[in-house]
Amino acid sequence: MARTDGAAAAAETSGDSPIQRQPPEEHAHMSIGIIGAGAIGSAIAEILSRAGIDVTISNSRGPDTLADLAKRLGPHVHTGTREQAAGQDLVFVAVNWSQLPGAMAGLPDWNDRIVIDTNNSIEAPLFQPFELHGRTSSEVFADMVPGARVVKAFSHLTPDLLTADPVARGGRRVLFLSGDDLEARQTVRALIDRLGFFSLDLGPLAVGSRLLQFPGGPLPAHHLVKVG
Repeated sequence: MARTDGAAAAAETSGDSPIQRQPPEEHAHMSIGIIGAGAIGSAIAEILSRAGIDVTISNSRGPDTLADLAKRLGPHVHTGTREQAAGQDLVFVAVNWSQLPGAMAGLPDWNDRIVIDTNNSIEAPLFQPFELHGRTSSEVFADMVPGARVVKAFSHLTPDLLTADPVARGGRRVLFLSGDDLEARQTVRALIDRLGFFSLDLGPLAVGSRLLQFPGGPLPAHHLVKVG
C-alpha cells in the first residue's frame, strides 16, 4: 500500500541504504542525457550518479559552465552540448516552461528515442500557470519533440526529495510515470526501480499526465511512500 505523509514527515528518511534493483539486461547499457541543469536537472544527475549511471548534462550556456557541477556530482556526470545530451538513448528535459521552445528548437530527429518530460507549466517567481488552451502540458511538450516517445515522470517531487534517500519511513518513495508507449514506460520503470524508488505507472498521457500536471493535477500535492 502507499501512504501520504505531511510536509514535515516528507523530509524524514530512514537510515537504510537505497534499494538497488538491476534493470532488465536490455536497459542496462542505455545512454542518458539531460537538457537543463537547474534544480531538477541537477537533482536527476545526482541520483543517476549515485547509482553509478553515466549521464551527459547540458545547459544553454555551454559545457564549460557546468564543470563545477560535474566535479561535485562525481565521475559519472559528464558535461556536453545540448545536441550531445539530446543524442543519447534516453533524454531528460528539465527546462523552465517559457524557455522550452528555444531549448528544443533545431535538434535532430528523435527517431523513436525516449524523452522524459519533467517539466511543469508554471514558473517562478510569480508561479502563474501558463495558458495551455485545454491541453495537458505533456501534450504541448510532445509537439516540441516530434518522433520521440514521451514519458511524463520525475516531475512531482521537489529536488530535495529527489536527492534524499528513497528509502523513507519504512518504505520507498513513489515516482509516478505516464506515457503512450508501453515499452518506453517499462524502460523508465526499470530506471526508477534501479534508483531505489517505487515506480507507479499511471498509463497513457491522456490520463496519467493530467493527474500529474502541476498546476491542476491532484497528485503533485502528495508525497507517497510504498510500504510492504
